[in-house]
Amino acid sequence: MSEEKKSLNFIEQIIEEDLANGMSKDNLRFRFPPEPNGYLHIGHTKAIGISFGLGEKYNAPVNLRFDDTNPAKEEQEYVDAIKRDVAWLGYQWENECYSSDYFQQLYDWAVQLIKDGKAYVDSQSSEAMAEQKGTPTQPGVAGPYRDRSIEENLNLFQRMKNGEFDEGAHVLRAKIDMTSPNMLMRDPIMYRVLKKAHHRTGNDWVIYPMYDWTHGESDYIEQISHSLCSLEFKPHRELYNWFRDNVYEYSQSEYPLPPKQREFSRLNLSYTVMSKRKLMKLVEEGVVSGWDDPRMPTISGLRRRGYTPASIRSFVETVGVSKRENVIDVALLEFKIREDLNKTANRVMAVLDPVKLVITNYPEGEEEILIAENNPENENSGNREVPFSRELFIERDDFKEEANKKYFRLTLGKEVRLKNAYIIKGESCIKDENGNIIEIHCTYDPLSKSGSGTEESKRKVKGTIHWVSTKHAVEAEVRVYDRLFSDEAPDSHKDKDFMEFLNPTSLEKITAYVEPSLQSANIGDRFQFQRLGYFNVDDDSTTNSLVFNKTVGLRDTWAKKK
Repeated sequence: MSEEKKSLNFIEQIIEEDLANGMSKDNLRFRFPPEPNGYLHIGHTKAIGISFGLGEKYNAPVNLRFDDTNPAKEEQEYVDAIKRDVAWLGYQWENECYSSDYFQQLYDWAVQLIKDGKAYVDSQSSEAMAEQKGTPTQPGVAGPYRDRSIEENLNLFQRMKNGEFDEGAHVLRAKIDMTSPNMLMRDPIMYRVLKKAHHRTGNDWVIYPMYDWTHGESDYIEQISHSLCSLEFKPHRELYNWFRDNVYEYSQSEYPLPPKQREFSRLNLSYTVMSKRKLMKLVEEGVVSGWDDPRMPTISGLRRRGYTPASIRSFVETVGVSKRENVIDVALLEFKIREDLNKTANRVMAVLDPVKLVITNYPEGEEEILIAENNPENENSGNREVPFSRELFIERDDFKEEANKKYFRLTLGKEVRLKNAYIIKGESCIKDENGNIIEIHCTYDPLSKSGSGTEESKRKVKGTIHWVSTKHAVEAEVRVYDRLFSDEAPDSHKDKDFMEFLNPTSLEKITAYVEPSLQSANIGDRFQFQRLGYFNVDDDSTTNSLVFNKTVGLRDTWAKKK
């Protein structure tokens, strides 16, 4: 086997084998088929990346198809959000398709299956159907309506379509094998009565096709060559093929290419839930502010938190394509955004827990403009101006009255460098009646200015701290996010609800002071707050009221906690 062949993932190997066996490259076509019943989350990015990645690799079209067969849970809001998220990730689809576009064709094919004796109307209750379906170890038995005449089935199905029956009165089932070891093959439901308005077809239909019937036939109609889905659908493949083959019998002249289903492992992430139902619960119960809350694993939440398309695509690429289920450490995703922002985010100074620092020998009333490099990792990022004055804000934990030899920040009698500025020496501090430090006094070496070229400016001290001039500081709200769940697998406990593992400190809102260059920052702009982490401008931010989200810290602090 060649090196190139070895480097292919198993899906690419399948495609290469099909091409080698005579499939035309022109017949390659893929699709990403979300149901519009919620927002896309990080788990979907794998499926998106696989299908669109194959499209890019083989220069083949990729459809974005909405499997919209359940009007009770689907909304246009979700359609719009999905389109926005896929486009934001940088993917372009060939056609925007909807399963609802095929409702008439699906109905016509269902009628043909009835005529062929391969489908029938069942009038049992759902409980009765479940009972006669058997168990994984016991075969099912035929229900009382399984041998209805073709004429009666056609009549009932037409009347179901006409809205003559209540919900639950009848269903249409495929007539396959009630003793099959695969329970999905035991006469699965194809249609049910559902008298709810659809977000696209309105009240045109009162019967709606089930997922298994719709999904494969939509692939077939669109002439998808390789239908790729996650592993939980592997047992469905037999049914997928049964529906496909029975429709192919009388549709191959119009639709000559039968699609092929193949499965890959899902993307599971630690400290995260991926179920749309559970994410919906977080939204509906007000645990989060919405689907785009920056603590949510949704793509819109990650975008709002400051994640980039490049970091997510790199994450998916690193995870790779496999057949085995596993859980990916969320630290890998965080590493990817750090890696990307380190190259692209401008450095700025911000103080999140401020205490005043007074340079007692700096002339009162004087101020100066210092020049700071925007991003040392990007030679084209340029410089910015940072105002400096006698009174500054520094981080409270950057000062101790007394400290051991391993503490390299400011303390009494020792020196540190102010980032991009001067070397200072701690002299004294002022405390309130409770013993809290409210003001630190220091002196500075006027010859030690960074970049001035003097011998003093080249003098090395062990510590460097950041700061913001009090006179020029801009007040900002900073939202510091932690993981939404404190448990590594919050939805894996059979005896506990996932909500019991919510992290009560997943959001902290603080008032911070940032350098004045950030006054002109736009929503979505990303920065490194030096020594603190990566932050971006939140959607709630305005010209007069800056709001920043913490995207990720400079290093993984959770590794230490564990």
